[in-house]
Amino acid sequence: MTNAFPPHEPASLRGAVDLSSLVHRDERRSTDAPGGAPGAEGRGGYVAAVDDQSFGQVLELSRTVPVVLALWASWSEQSTQLVAALERLVNAREGRLVLAPADADRSPQLVQALQAQAIPTIVALVAGQPVPLFQGVQPDDVIDQVFDQLLEVAERNGVTGRVPAADADDAGDDAAESAVEEPLPPLHQEAFDAISRGDYAAAASAYRTAIAQDPRDDLAVAGLAQANLLARLQGKTLDEIRNRAATAPADLDAQLDVADLDLSGGHVDDAFARLLDLFPTLDPGGRNRVRERLLELFQVVGVEDPRVAAARRRLAMLLY
Repeated sequence: MTNAFPPHEPASLRGAVDLSSLVHRDERRSTDAPGGAPGAEGRGGYVAAVDDQSFGQVLELSRTVPVVLALWASWSEQSTQLVAALERLVNAREGRLVLAPADADRSPQLVQALQAQAIPTIVALVAGQPVPLFQGVQPDDVIDQVFDQLLEVAERNGVTGRVPAADADDAGDDAAESAVEEPLPPLHQEAFDAISRGDYAAAASAYRTAIAQDPRDDLAVAGLAQANLLARLQGKTLDEIRNRAATAPADLDAQLDVADLDLSGGHVDDAFARLLDLFPTLDPGGRNRVRERLLELFQVVGVEDPRVAAARRRLAMLLY
């Protein structure tokens, strides 16, 4: 995981890492945000501690207000100091951001999903999508700059809500309830619920119905592409996919699978390059399959992403 903000440009909101599988880790959907984060106990502010079980709450909250997810650990003095600084800086934004500290020792699935290589690791959640921010301790002025750019990214994606201050013990519940401005359209909600329980076929069906009703529903088109991606990866392991691709370089199905895996893990350029390099070696039927898969992966990443634009240009050159 690399820094998304200075010195780099803000990251795309799609295609970084996949957190959908965490939404249904616990169908009971805990209603109390777990405590234990440094500085969170017994204090007011915009802090909602989170773990694997309660992650679905803050993921949904991020559709209204950006959430700063901080992976910390009690054995890391650096991380406890950073979370305290993040709390102070988030509170200064007066509800335009929410801080969600996650104890790495209590959240192994979240650590794995974020592909965290170090503690502390800081990731933003915007509109249900993760945006890596930075690892390690950063000075306050750098964090402030990151937050400024995060709010700009959130605004461009329609996430402009604000939550009222709440005690840390209630933040996960009260903020989520008070920040919701309007519900998802029924078919989008049906798809979201299906993804939450790991039923990607049902999610895809709901999105297809939404598209049939409104072919200009770009969110449904992107949602369908993501549901299809998750369905293709369901039940497969990383080692299985990579070993098969390595041992069978001419196996188109194996190469398509590893491209899916690369993209779901945030290796967008690798996924596109793999398929574009393979394209000229295929027969017409294979080329059509790769073209269709690339068009679907473009939707997952976001058609305005510069990586998509570059891959689309290269595909056009290969086609014509």
